[in-house]
Amino acid sequence: MTTFVDRVELHVAAGSGGHGCASVHREKFKPLGGPDGGNGGRGGDVLLVVDQSVTTLLDYHHKPHRSATNGKPGEGGNRSGKDGQDLILPVPDGTVVLDKAGNVLADLVGHGTSYVAAQGGRGGLGNAALASARRKAPGFALLGVPGDFQDIVLELKTVADVALVGYPSAGKSSLISVLSAAKPKIADYPFTTLVPNLGVVTAGETVYTIADVPGLIPGASQGKGLGLEFLRHVERCSVLVHVLDTATLESERDPVTDLDIIEEELKQYGGLGNRPRIVVLNKIDVPDGKDLAEMVRPDLEARGYRVFEVSAVAHMGLKELSFALAELVGTARAARPKEEATRIVIRPKAVDDAGFTVVQEEDGLYRVRGEKPERWVRQTDFNNDEAVGYLADRLNRLGVEAELMKAGARSGDGVAIGPEENAVVFDWEPTVMAGAEMLGRRGEDHRLEAPRPAAQRRRDKPTWSTTATGPGSASSGSTRRTSTPR
Repeated sequence: MTTFVDRVELHVAAGSGGHGCASVHREKFKPLGGPDGGNGGRGGDVLLVVDQSVTTLLDYHHKPHRSATNGKPGEGGNRSGKDGQDLILPVPDGTVVLDKAGNVLADLVGHGTSYVAAQGGRGGLGNAALASARRKAPGFALLGVPGDFQDIVLELKTVADVALVGYPSAGKSSLISVLSAAKPKIADYPFTTLVPNLGVVTAGETVYTIADVPGLIPGASQGKGLGLEFLRHVERCSVLVHVLDTATLESERDPVTDLDIIEEELKQYGGLGNRPRIVVLNKIDVPDGKDLAEMVRPDLEARGYRVFEVSAVAHMGLKELSFALAELVGTARAARPKEEATRIVIRPKAVDDAGFTVVQEEDGLYRVRGEKPERWVRQTDFNNDEAVGYLADRLNRLGVEAELMKAGARSGDGVAIGPEENAVVFDWEPTVMAGAEMLGRRGEDHRLEAPRPAAQRRRDKPTWSTTATGPGSASSGSTRRTSTPR
């Protein structure tokens, strides 16, 4: 059964925002006490967070679909809905997040580093939040925005200071087992190591990590053997150690040829040319191995390599090797740029940036794209005429209608808001031509304008007035009762 997975495809879905509530306050003697609908809760985010206790992506291999919770809808009595709970997914240190096309979205290195893989949707506003001096009692609320959905790829690149590379059965696993407390599988057949192994080495005051990468063979950079699958684990290492077998039983192999082949594979993979190298001639406890090491050492040193003759079985030459690696690791750490505090970069909006675009497509359809218009459309309940009118007002204030007119749109032309796969299409009627207020003053409840019964009775109560009759004299006048409304 697989216990190590370093590449998975993950399907993450953030929580959707809760819908706002359209409600009118009611109590005794106050049948219409005003709007009191609460706002919907925010949907939960999906976050990837580096956790040092996690070393594999196996859990996501078995369960690739992950989703956060939705926000709760608002309720009457000005009660807002509960926010959805964020979903935190722990990942190993050194995880790279990519999209389906292979573009890098995030490189997660360091404990606690996080990345929002999917953003939760906004909660919709209730009618209490939408009330204004002109719209005293809105009969609608905004819908919650759906959460993001994304397909991402997680790749694990082992974070280690030193990488052991070489042919299968060169003794890399034996070497890491004696340099550190790691206990990898060791056997006398090729490809014993199927997954990278990590060990911690202490040399004086320097503590560093060392990785045993599965054996490389010719063609590894093109996918032959296990090379391409695990070569990415070498990318983060500061020092490369070539472990060469001086006691191989294969007659066509020798340490120098092995070194040239592995170097060619590293060159083909790319990005590793500037890493310092050390050559380790292993298995000198074998008589023939000792003789071969002494023969090839001058040639390797002539190429500029530091060469160490060791035996993992007999524990020969290990101390010198570990301190030499510690020296190189210390130099690499000192050369790294110092970490600076995170700076907040403020990018002000351009003066001429309207926040949306209007483009006429080949079929004559006008498409509106922009963060605000698309979000407003998703928040609109199109079964409610008042909500549709509110959307028209918002788009008009943003300048969408003016841009449509400037682009040549006429009454009855098709207008789409949003991307092709998820757009709202309608026949456009300009507000100034359609008369957006034909339905009355949007957002107002006409029941509030009705007079109270007592007030109406007072208005209907007759009053007495005096009028003059006859040809002219007030003394000859008489009175009659007339009813005049106040």
